Amino acid sequence: MVSNMNALNDTANLITLRSCIQKVATGPEYSKDLSFEEAHTAMRAILADSADPVQAAVFLIALRMKRETNEENRGVLQGIIDAATAVEAPVDELVDVADPYDGYSRGLPASPFLPAVLAACGIPAISHGLETVGPKFGITHRKVLRSAGINVDLSPTAAANQLANPDIRWAYVDQHSYCAPLHDLIGLRQRIVKRQVITTVEVLVRPIRGRNKTHLLTGYVHKAYPPIYADLARFAGFDSALIVRGVEGGIIPSLQQPGKVFYYHDKGTEQFIEVEPGALGIQQKTRAVPIPKDAPGAVLAEDNIATAVDSDAMAQLAAELGLDALQGKSGPTYDSLVYAGAITLAHLKRYSSLQDAANAVRKALDSGAAAAHFNAGR
Repeated sequence: MVSNMNALNDTANLITLRSCIQKVATGPEYSKDLSFEEAHTAMRAILADSADPVQAAVFLIALRMKRETNEENRGVLQGIIDAATAVEAPVDELVDVADPYDGYSRGLPASPFLPAVLAACGIPAISHGLETVGPKFGITHRKVLRSAGINVDLSPTAAANQLANPDIRWAYVDQHSYCAPLHDLIGLRQRIVKRQVITTVEVLVRPIRGRNKTHLLTGYVHKAYPPIYADLARFAGFDSALIVRGVEGGIIPSLQQPGKVFYYHDKGTEQFIEVEPGALGIQQKTRAVPIPKDAPGAVLAEDNIATAVDSDAMAQLAAELGLDALQGKSGPTYDSLVYAGAITLAHLKRYSSLQDAANAVRKALDSGAAAAHFNAGR
């Protein structure tokens, strides 16, 4: 009986997917928006592996060309949440560090080390990601943390429990652990080549939640995205959100220019602030941690499109620089952690000013406390 019911559900979902394609893939003049329920059902069909890959790709491409609505974004996100494993960590609140899953290709990321810095400042923090995915096929959290000796294959439960350990308070959880059906779409996403709705919403699944509050820290590049991310964050249940105009869409603003930050508290309306790095004592001549000029040359990504650097080799270098910064060594990685950490601590109202928050992060780095929390997580 259960098998028959599943078969009926799969058939109904496939019929809905076909209907959705007919609505969204009829050209710029005649394409129609989908309801939340339609987008939700279509994404469930795709994740259930019952959809034809060609139809799944057409659906995702057509949505992007039409431009997704808030209802469509929510529906796709809910479909992914339905397929994911979500765990409540035994901590009252935590920060969810949600960097782009396709990584970095123009600079070396410092962000994989931010959760340990926040942990040293008394804030449990989680990050998540995967090995590699398009369109960027860049340097990811998983690659950097693995290069630094971290177990990047924790189960969601193990990651959640690590947050409660006062000596650690941070963890990384991979998409293959918390949402295997979504992870299984990597091959399809490679063949699609261009960014699609999954790239937008996958960072908002909230695989690890706090008992009372979960705070989102994510990034954007294009000005249209802050209200989109704020809407999705409220929908996903994030109590507060920090949406930072970061380098390559990440969570750390340019070290040279004023940082643009949107935020909300208690699921309210988003607000805007501008942060001047110089006011926090940050004086850098580079936007982010630079890739060395003698970095290994271009390599072919899995879709045979050349990437700028060897992401595995650069992940190793990013890991070395991150470990140095955790020990108080000055430089762009250190300043990146100070910048992002200060914005986060001030947003959480742990300090009355950004300057005080920046000083607290520097203390955590210079004292070795951040390094201790990171190493305890090995």
